[in-house]
Amino acid sequence: MNAMEAGKHLLLNLGSDWILYFLGMLSVASFGIIVERWMYYRTRSEDLASLAQTLDGFLSVRDFKGAMEELGRHPSVAATVAGSGLRLADRGPSAVEKAMDSAAALERGRLERWLAYLGTVGNNAPFVGLFGTVIGVISAFEQLARQSTATGSASGQIASEALMAAIAEALVATAVGILVALPAVAAYNYFQRRMASLLQGTDVLSSLVLAYLSDDTNKRPG
Repeated sequence: MNAMEAGKHLLLNLGSDWILYFLGMLSVASFGIIVERWMYYRTRSEDLASLAQTLDGFLSVRDFKGAMEELGRHPSVAATVAGSGLRLADRGPSAVEKAMDSAAALERGRLERWLAYLGTVGNNAPFVGLFGTVIGVISAFEQLARQSTATGSASGQIASEALMAAIAEALVATAVGILVALPAVAAYNYFQRRMASLLQGTDVLSSLVLAYLSDDTNKRPG
């Protein structure tokens, strides 16, 4: 038995049913991640205009402790980053800026969690489904060859109909693969945009904090 025959027998023994179960598990995991990420992103968002106005009131009177306490009441990404900077307010604007850059990097890591999975499923689920279809087509032609050998040419029409039915059944795997990929791709793109928006929103509060700290430094006697 050559390598081609061995490969064919291996694929026929495996069958294509496990492909559908595998795609089903990928789909369940994808939807679980989509729900979890949607809830997480929702809790980390904020009305930045309102929060910036409140923070401005504290910073304008140099009440950095009150500003930190106010930011601590908000779970948003922007509030977390700005609060990390204010903890080092006594060390000057440079230290504050570096602290906020560090906090923003940590927040990016939290926001990116599981997104790679969604991207991988979205890119590869159709190929997994296509693999199942290929196995199904190989099995269909193998069955056709056996039927033709056993019954002769008289049943050619029946064998042809059986082949078409088997190929149609095999194509289900490709359709399922595409069905699994579509929501994963859509969610991945949506969360990428949400993540970029949340990280850009940190500039609103970070710039406000640095503006007041820089002004406070300039007013100090030399």
